[in-house]
Amino acid sequence: MTSEAPESERVVARLRPHGRAMFWPSIVLIATVGAIGYFQGSFPEQWENIAVLASGGLIILLLWFLPLLAWLGKRYIITTRRIILRTGFFVRVRQELLHSRGYDVTVRKNGLQSMFGSGNVLINTGLDQPVVLKDVPSADLVQGALHDLMEKSLNPIAARRQAEASRQSDETTAWGTR
Repeated sequence: MTSEAPESERVVARLRPHGRAMFWPSIVLIATVGAIGYFQGSFPEQWENIAVLASGGLIILLLWFLPLLAWLGKRYIITTRRIILRTGFFVRVRQELLHSRGYDVTVRKNGLQSMFGSGNVLINTGLDQPVVLKDVPSADLVQGALHDLMEKSLNPIAARRQAEASRQSDETTAWGTR
């Protein structure tokens, strides 16, 4: 009699939203540093030069550093057993979805996302709102991996529930009535 040890959970992918989200904040950073370098020391009064530095620092803080923290604070981890969604930097929110529970995966892309190969991965668990992995790189690859992982870990109860939910109704419906 052989007893198989359960396979340990392994990380399949660690994802963040596409780095394209930092394009405009980086342009603002470059422009602000350039403006500070150009205008610093060109005013006759010392307080005006300090105001250039302070306003530049404030612009960098609000329009580059805070978006960077928001981008770094959003992470999606896909393991062999579950999906872990972490958001927030100072206040963390963690959400987990087990593959064995069964779900539907849809990829939605807009024009810009299609150009960069990213997209929104919608995971419908049967609850009110689908879980959305926003703007993940290689969204089609993520969808395929999630399908494979879910198939591998699908338990019989979840398989039956998913089959019942996707089965066509035997009822005949007329226009506007049931």
